Amino acid sequence: MSSLRDRMMSKTAEVRAAKDIKIDPQQDKATSPRTAPGMAGALAMAQQRIIELEKTGASFEVPVASIVPNPWQPRQLFNEAKLTQLAESIREAGLVQPIVVRRATSGYQIVAGERRWRAHKMIGKETIKVIIIDISDEEMAMLALVENVARDDLSDYEVSRSVRRTEKEFPNRKRMAEALGISRSELYRYLSFGDLPEFVIQDLDIQPRLLGAHAAQDIVAALREQDARAFELARDLWAKVVTGDLDQTKLARAITQAVESDGKPAGNLTDRSIEKIFAGKIQAGSITKDAIGFTVKIKAGALTAERERQIRTLIAQLFSDDASSD
Repeated sequence: MSSLRDRMMSKTAEVRAAKDIKIDPQQDKATSPRTAPGMAGALAMAQQRIIELEKTGASFEVPVASIVPNPWQPRQLFNEAKLTQLAESIREAGLVQPIVVRRATSGYQIVAGERRWRAHKMIGKETIKVIIIDISDEEMAMLALVENVARDDLSDYEVSRSVRRTEKEFPNRKRMAEALGISRSELYRYLSFGDLPEFVIQDLDIQPRLLGAHAAQDIVAALREQDARAFELARDLWAKVVTGDLDQTKLARAITQAVESDGKPAGNLTDRSIEKIFAGKIQAGSITKDAIGFTVKIKAGALTAERERQIRTLIAQLFSDDASSD
């Protein structure tokens, strides 16, 4: 399953980098993306906005201890190896680019550059060079989200957490989706993490990449209006996802199947057989069987109207025979 960052990067493959965009000094903030549509445009504009803010703020040395992370920071896990490498670089050559902060009730909050701040703490630096700017909660929250997605891949769960923390800064979800450059349906997929059972959330807090947004939405749908027994079955099946014995994309179907069979074993959920269907030497389709179901796929070009009629007649006959034998 492709990540959010992969999809965004594919959209921006031929788009100019933000650093290459000439900024009008008379214009504080662009009114519309000039690089690409959707989330790709939001990313480019976020990077451009950071550059603008860096030019308007004043540079100072402030105590590292007086700075706190951005409260809307989506990232839960930082790559320790990369952080150590950055820290050693700063130890040897100093900080090349100041971090961006805003004044808080006590000290400062990071707008951009948390990895550089963490690297300073790692090597025991007492002060750090910062650019102090004025920025609203709404813009700070959004920049934290899109800048992090652009710079280093976030899991869908981490994006979801940030979206939920950022949500209160926006008047409605339509406005938020527009700011992110995504559809409302995609926004709702991220928000669906908040409706997952607590036993799933607890594991995602430790391993945020266990579950994607599509799978999360499917699980929520599978458990909607279900009783306590369904949640017990879901807990057992979720344990298989955590151990790697069940693909996360199959969990929702597995829950539905388990509920319908009242928890009776249905074989190994990872067992799967695929049989190809040929028309002469050309593959016309396939038959897939696993613990969840039995699927027949026929390629459109190989399915004539007459063959479709024959298949439908056969299926109807098979199940009518079952009904008559009951």
